Amino acid sequence: MTAVGEEMHALVERLYPLCRSITGDGVRATLEIVGEYVPLQVHEVPTGTQVLDWTVPQEWNIRDAYVADTAGNRVVDFAASSLHVLGYSVPVSRTMPLAELRAHLHTLPDHPAWVPYRTSYYTPEWGFCLAQETLDALPDGDYEVRIDSTLADGHLTYAEHVVPGRVPDEVIISCHVCHPSLANDNLAGIAVATFLARTLAQETPYYTYRFIYAPGTIGAITWLARNAERIERLKHGLVLACAGDAGQLTYKQSRRGDAEIDRVLRHVLATSERPHRITEFTPYGYDERQYCSPGFDLGVGSLSRTPYAGYPEYHTSADNPDFVSPEAMADTLAVCREAFAVLDRNRRYVNLSPYGEPQLGRRGLYDSLGGRSDAKQAQLAMLWVLSLSDGEHSLLDVAERSGLPFDTVAVAADALLGAGLIKA
Repeated sequence: MTAVGEEMHALVERLYPLCRSITGDGVRATLEIVGEYVPLQVHEVPTGTQVLDWTVPQEWNIRDAYVADTAGNRVVDFAASSLHVLGYSVPVSRTMPLAELRAHLHTLPDHPAWVPYRTSYYTPEWGFCLAQETLDALPDGDYEVRIDSTLADGHLTYAEHVVPGRVPDEVIISCHVCHPSLANDNLAGIAVATFLARTLAQETPYYTYRFIYAPGTIGAITWLARNAERIERLKHGLVLACAGDAGQLTYKQSRRGDAEIDRVLRHVLATSERPHRITEFTPYGYDERQYCSPGFDLGVGSLSRTPYAGYPEYHTSADNPDFVSPEAMADTLAVCREAFAVLDRNRRYVNLSPYGEPQLGRRGLYDSLGGRSDAKQAQLAMLWVLSLSDGEHSLLDVAERSGLPFDTVAVAADALLGAGLIKA
């Protein structure tokens, strides 16, 4: 898993310099790179398209931006970091005194060496973000201010990758692709989603897995608006964000709180004995709030390490590739794999020999256990599956009620199914 963690970290480093926003060439460049890892179907939705209660905005692109002193030195430079420009800044080319410029400068006085991340998506504005210590060092005088950007009709871009399953019912894994140079929020989530997709593609999963790479909020809303016919097939979902920091894993439950994905994540995290937190749903955060909105009410939770706004580096230049680690991303990926392995095998069965205990030995089921060190546990799992195979209890119900590992219960169910003692 270390090698996979290193690969994910390398992807984060590669994506980090790109200037992403809710629209524009930075999103396309990001998806082009992700497309080298997994094939993507890229969608372009025109400006002005009505998507639920929203409208796809104009597309924003930026080529250069800076604040320069009278000697021509760039004291704030977009080329050094995409965070230096207020996202969606309208173009500007002026010379002005520092006193006037200050109204357009954003800093973090409590962290004077860090550059904040700020945006103005739906209000025409311009501005720069810089370290407080840089601002403090600027002498009074005139400064050349230039933002070479365009805000014009274009498209909102998002992409999908589908891993076909044995049934058309779908699980969605969603991550946002709209943040500029922020490694934990959002690049670690993109990396974990991408490598999860690669892993699932090597298997034959039960469910069909749909990976959604979309700008936050407006992207998820656009996807939902364009996929109304698919909603009935969406059985489970997970939003990935803040997936690479050193904090403990945090699972935020769906709005319903009792969705199958909620139970699966609670079970996997508890039985793995990893340090973790389970939190209730709130209508604030990432795109789980769109998928869980009352009209859709999908069973979609959110997996992160330290949640949004829960660490000082959040939305600042300190959220850089050094802030995320291969080990943390590998651990997040491992939990995803464990959770979907449970979800994929969690079935309800009906006992075909419900009157008294069937003779397992006659069917070779005891013999099949051979010299297994967990033979007694495996035998007990068979008995529990037979007892609760009433069409109402799932294998996760069996595991939780019996206290047996889910994998042991699932293997027992496979053996009983093969012997014709239960049916799905």
